Amino acid sequence: MNAPILSSLKINLPTPAGALETFVLSEPRAHPQKASATFNRVAFSAAHVVADARAANDPWIDCSLDWDRTIAYREYLWGLGLGVAEAMDTAQRGMGLDWPTSLELITRAVNASKAWSAREGRPALIAAGCGTDQLDLGQVRATQAQSIDEVIRAYEEQMAAIEKAGGRLIIMASRALARSARSPADYERVYDRVLSQAREPVIIHWLGEMFDPMLAGYWGSADHFAAMKIALGVINAHAAKVDGVKISLLDKDKEIVMRRQLAKGVRMYTGDDFNYALLIAGDEEGYSDALLGIFDAIAPAASAALAALSAGDGATFEAILAPTVPLSRHIFQAPTRFYKTGVVFMAYLNGHQDHFVMVGGQQSARSVVHLAQLFRLADRAGLLRDPDLARRRMVRVLALHGIA
Repeated sequence: MNAPILSSLKINLPTPAGALETFVLSEPRAHPQKASATFNRVAFSAAHVVADARAANDPWIDCSLDWDRTIAYREYLWGLGLGVAEAMDTAQRGMGLDWPTSLELITRAVNASKAWSAREGRPALIAAGCGTDQLDLGQVRATQAQSIDEVIRAYEEQMAAIEKAGGRLIIMASRALARSARSPADYERVYDRVLSQAREPVIIHWLGEMFDPMLAGYWGSADHFAAMKIALGVINAHAAKVDGVKISLLDKDKEIVMRRQLAKGVRMYTGDDFNYALLIAGDEEGYSDALLGIFDAIAPAASAALAALSAGDGATFEAILAPTVPLSRHIFQAPTRFYKTGVVFMAYLNGHQDHFVMVGGQQSARSVVHLAQLFRLADRAGLLRDPDLARRRMVRVLALHGIA
């Protein structure tokens, strides 16, 4: 079948002023759909989940996943050479994805990684989020402080379950700990206990309050540099048990300051969805590896850019990622916690799922004007792999909002 003539692919998109304007789609960029070489950076994509849109449930309360499409997307990421950071905030952990479903997801994904690796003859990198979200069930419980011992037990429960499933741990920031801690010493106590029991080196995840307002003041201080001092003390004291730390503060300077103070051998995994290109490229004193939610949405470009960087072609690395940055900044704009809506919308536009429905009803978290601008920026970045399909799917979403 002949490809459509793109000059004829037009769509009327809403503007912030309430008008409609005609947008003409452009050619997608020809990024490889499979990685052909290993990268010189460790690169995880935090992966989204595909909701079961046909489930007879209460979508704001219950969590039903389309397991086939969810696992298929992980195989797609592995094929592009990216690792999968499983059951993290990109998968709507704490915003629709509960702990029981998370554990099933982790178990299925770990098993899928082994099968994929055996089939393809190369590793399928995976690590899984370990938290305390079983303490966050119910509106009353979610606002009550737990004892520090309860927080420790919750972490231990998830650690044991994930390790039994064969998963590697990403120690997620805990809302329960943020509620309960009365001083930095409480954080030190919890992480000392958790890290001392880990079977193999973990990734520690410091998620900023812009991603989750309930994590404000994490590490015992509202000042990020004061909090960083506590975090560095914990990490460097347990360096043998820490593979790396992912910080998501959307501030490149803070990440670089922390990166330069990490103990030897401890990686910095950038979680900065605004400045990832600069941080991954690095400087004369080092670089960041990656654990990014935006890599889910820009996976082909991320893979191609990392391949170029590994080949010593920094200019191509920058050229590939440069047009993805405006898209990422739009997807992660405040309120940042709703970025998952944009990530899933990209998967829908690109044919990785047949619907734009999310667990927790989170497809409603962004306006149609926001989604229209996402469409424009994805097109300009060359990330709509089938422009005609993307246009037809955008038309459906517009129609649901009364826009013909």
